Amino acid sequence: MTKKSKKEVSREIGLEVGYLCGNYFLKMNHLHYGYWKDNLELDITNLHIAQDEYAELIVSHIPQSVKTILDVGCGTGQIDKLLIDRGYKVDCLSPSNYLNNKIRELLGDKTNIYESTYEDLQTEKKYDMIQFCESFQYIDMEKAFSNTHKFLNKDGYMLICDIFKKDVPGKCAFSGGHRLTRFDDMIKDKPFKLIDSLDITEQTAPNMDLMNDVVQNVLRPAIDAGVRFSESRQATIVKFVKWLYRKKIEKLKRKYCSENRTGEEFKKHKLYQLLLFQKV
Repeated sequence: MTKKSKKEVSREIGLEVGYLCGNYFLKMNHLHYGYWKDNLELDITNLHIAQDEYAELIVSHIPQSVKTILDVGCGTGQIDKLLIDRGYKVDCLSPSNYLNNKIRELLGDKTNIYESTYEDLQTEKKYDMIQFCESFQYIDMEKAFSNTHKFLNKDGYMLICDIFKKDVPGKCAFSGGHRLTRFDDMIKDKPFKLIDSLDITEQTAPNMDLMNDVVQNVLRPAIDAGVRFSESRQATIVKFVKWLYRKKIEKLKRKYCSENRTGEEFKKHKLYQLLLFQKV
């Protein structure tokens, strides 16, 4: 496998920290967004329920003919456990050693784990379905389409449930997602036909309001308190560090602490879709 970039390493560490915090404080097992139904109160303590609903949504869109699945970017393997418990044969793919160890703890020898990026995957196996649950956005699209076609059985399926960027004016407070127009332009020339499409932007946007609430009412005040404490002990050093890393600090504030990171902002700039394609 090729050497990981700083961005890839940073993303893996972020996933590890996210899992540790979510699992310890909120008993969360998944690493994906929650699917918020109308009757589920938007509260941080209900996030694990919304995540379970997301997993059920994925399972409900698997065609009846599917028996074998490759889960690309499988997180901690929770969706895979659900699939295995319901009779599917599932293999997992993740470049993260930490998350792969969590999958081994959870599933043991019930699954085969590819410790690789999808772009670098080497295997002779083929599958009835290859799924990307919030992982497609991190993969080169050209390579994703070619590898998926190669690793699918005849008439196999590609399931994508992920964020896409809309072509709208203004700068978005959220990163992530392939540009929707580019995806549409590319897929129409690939050997896949669209079987099913579901827009779940409305059901996933509340995650942004939830995260924004935590950032504004917990994370920012905690950071500010920590800075004030440090300044009370080592004012000169703290002042120098803040000046030295001022550009990076401002960038982090804009990226993670902006008050614009709301559900409405997400809906304006992003489209969250579940897409099911069949190989032709």
